[in-house]
Amino acid sequence: MTNGPATDERKQGRLGFVGVGTMGRPMARRLIEAGHDLIVYDRDDAAVAELAGLGARAAQSVREVADTARIVFTSLPTPAIFRQVAIGDGGLAGGSALKILVDLSTVGSRVEKEVAQGLLAHGVETVDAPVSGGAAGARKGTLAIMAAGAPAALDEVRALFDVLGKVFVVGGVPGQGQLLKLLNNMLSTTAFAITSEAYVAGIHGGLDPEVMMAVINAGSGKNGATLDKFPKHVLPATFDFGFPVGSVCKDIGLAVEECQALGVPMWVGSAARQIWNYAAMQDGAARDMTELVRYVERWSSADGLDD
Repeated sequence: MTNGPATDERKQGRLGFVGVGTMGRPMARRLIEAGHDLIVYDRDDAAVAELAGLGARAAQSVREVADTARIVFTSLPTPAIFRQVAIGDGGLAGGSALKILVDLSTVGSRVEKEVAQGLLAHGVETVDAPVSGGAAGARKGTLAIMAAGAPAALDEVRALFDVLGKVFVVGGVPGQGQLLKLLNNMLSTTAFAITSEAYVAGIHGGLDPEVMMAVINAGSGKNGATLDKFPKHVLPATFDFGFPVGSVCKDIGLAVEECQALGVPMWVGSAARQIWNYAAMQDGAARDMTELVRYVERWSSADGLDD
């Protein structure tokens, strides 16, 4: 990474980052390692301490971040938490330094639009920029970033996106990035669900799992699950993709609701949501999403749904 973007950023002031969990921490780390000056906040003191050890400044509150940094990134787990952090009491909206909020969370277009309107009343632009690629992509800087916002704000943060992955400008209005991200995640998680069912059926029918995946990937059934998640995380039984079932349930639930609000009936999407929600109810919410195949295997016995 060249020193150009970091030098430009230092002229503008320190960057802020709120929410340094599974996705936020590796993204914040990449910004630090690229030479950017960060102030970070999270409820998890250990996560903040890790980044402070790399040179970040630890904030004591969300407001301290907004009082210090012109550009603040957020990577937060739910719509409610994002709303509170952005425009709630003591939130980012009242900060004296903040001019651009870059939201990397997956929270849905309705909340994103509400927050963007609230921030704009305080003179703050919102860049809606959810990411895809999982924790591994966050660590490697290979995320797909779906960005929407005012052109001037997008131009100001584009060099920062280059540290995190590849940016796709998908619209000029906050919320459009969220919609595309939810559609992407719904496709990905639905593909994993049906691939799990096909995989278990093949195993029950005596097929070799390695051969089965090789044939599917050479034919018309290949998808992100067969090409990536099954070979890397299911066949070796590591189940360590880095995205929990509970987060899948949140994302696919938001996706189905948004699509229905747009007039799409969502028969297939609703069925996929039921599969993931049922897995979460079976003590699976905190488990890695690739473990869904274990639940499908359990349900495939005659009395599996009663377990």
